[in-house]
Amino acid sequence: MESEMADAPAAIPAPAAEPLAAVAEEGEGEGAEAVGSTLTMERVAAAKKFIENHYRSQMKNIQERKERRFKLERQLASSQVPKEQQLNLIKDLERKETEYMRLKRHKICVGDFELLTIIGRGAFGEVRLCREKTSGNIYAMKKLKKSDMVVRGQVEHVRAERNLLAEVASHCIVKLYYSFQDAEYLYLIMEYLPGGDIMTLLMREDTLTEHVARFYIAETILAIESIHKHNYIHRDIKPDNLLLDKNGHMKLSDFGLCKPIDCSKLSTLNEDEPMGDDNLRESMDVDSSLSDTANGRRWRSQHEQLQHWQMNRRKLAFSTVGTPDYIAPEVLLKKGYGMECDWWSLGAIMYEMLVGYPPFYADDPITTCRKIVHWRNHLKFPEDARLSNEARDLICRLLCDVDHRIGSAGADQIKAHPWFRGVAWDKLYEMEAAFKPQVNDELDTQNFMKFEELENPPARTGSGPSRKMMLNSKDLSFVGYTYKNFDAVKAIKISDLQRNSSLTRPSIGSIFGPPGMDSPIEANGRDTHMHTVSSGDPMIP
Repeated sequence: MESEMADAPAAIPAPAAEPLAAVAEEGEGEGAEAVGSTLTMERVAAAKKFIENHYRSQMKNIQERKERRFKLERQLASSQVPKEQQLNLIKDLERKETEYMRLKRHKICVGDFELLTIIGRGAFGEVRLCREKTSGNIYAMKKLKKSDMVVRGQVEHVRAERNLLAEVASHCIVKLYYSFQDAEYLYLIMEYLPGGDIMTLLMREDTLTEHVARFYIAETILAIESIHKHNYIHRDIKPDNLLLDKNGHMKLSDFGLCKPIDCSKLSTLNEDEPMGDDNLRESMDVDSSLSDTANGRRWRSQHEQLQHWQMNRRKLAFSTVGTPDYIAPEVLLKKGYGMECDWWSLGAIMYEMLVGYPPFYADDPITTCRKIVHWRNHLKFPEDARLSNEARDLICRLLCDVDHRIGSAGADQIKAHPWFRGVAWDKLYEMEAAFKPQVNDELDTQNFMKFEELENPPARTGSGPSRKMMLNSKDLSFVGYTYKNFDAVKAIKISDLQRNSSLTRPSIGSIFGPPGMDSPIEANGRDTHMHTVSSGDPMIP
């Protein structure tokens, strides 16, 4: 009421003796009315979107709950579990469903987590270790600034990342537990993989044997295949985004550049937006000149190239600019591209694993881009590199024109290559990994680089219609961002749930799988096996 009284004088007509003041006040009134009208329309659109998402989510939750109950009953019916234990398992599932409903009603905020060590920092945000206060569970929290996402045209990428992680439940993909937002930031709460990444492994080992490289390239193929089956292109496959769990198994992460494909049209992407990081694009100005000017440069020996790459790789790891070393030529040329661009990236990673540096590495990003576009002139294997003929052939069939690239007809093409002879594709994640990282405890971050804590900038202040409209426009872009995974309930400790029943009651995992292994029926019916068993050769069961 006080604000209405304060605004009242502005509505009083100005005296005739002050025509200029009257015109000015009239203009201000029209501007405020236009801002108010725009703001109202945005709020209406946001409300409509919220209601649609709410009811769509409600129907999906009901269906998924039915599926979980049906799958449990079906599995119990075909098992030798005593009747009493069957009833206990059903009650246990019902308890989890109740807890999940409570979780769905709870508004998650950053205050629910204890913020710990920073383990990653990029152009748009940071990733840090965190502990959920109620359960004590350890997660990785990815934090993105909303205003940066809007200004830099990353809204669709952010939504695609959240949607993919919520949609794809695979043992090859990092698991999303929660996503939420506040006035300034977006948050993704994901599983923490303490083994570091393939980039760190390569920096320590220089090169990998074909045996070890085969294992991780195979797991990467399964990860890429899983997102392609859901009609997404990753577009940023690189060693930094291949994370290792405590047992050494690889999971694909960082979907900030992923893109959904409309399969009904089966068209490739052809867009004017930059594919990669804005900073990278600005530093390279790729479209200015991609003529090949590097033919006269001295060819370094493998040892020299390896040393030079390692020195610069460490700098790039701390940089927000990034590297184009793994980007396919059709993406750089913006000719239109499809899922095949991810297989090119796989070939570049395989080359780096076996040789020690990427195939088109150069001293500056623009030269790297020129080499990639003119790959026929620059794809070479050092004389002192010891690669099998099968490995060379696979790399050459991945790093080639898109029309001839292996994998264009699906991942099975690559799996059938002779280099993978003997690989047990359906049991890779059940085997002992080719490399086991050193992990001392759940808070161990020794396999990640160290990052300094940065002081948070003061919150922007301001008032008036323009400030309000900016905030609402920004928030409208992220309506429906919140997500809560049923698996988050499974991770809650028994003491937190205040269970009255005996602690000796069997769990679903203890009956249908080895100790510590989640049952496949507990994750919305999807296969979530993540255990390992020892074998003489990680490629053969």
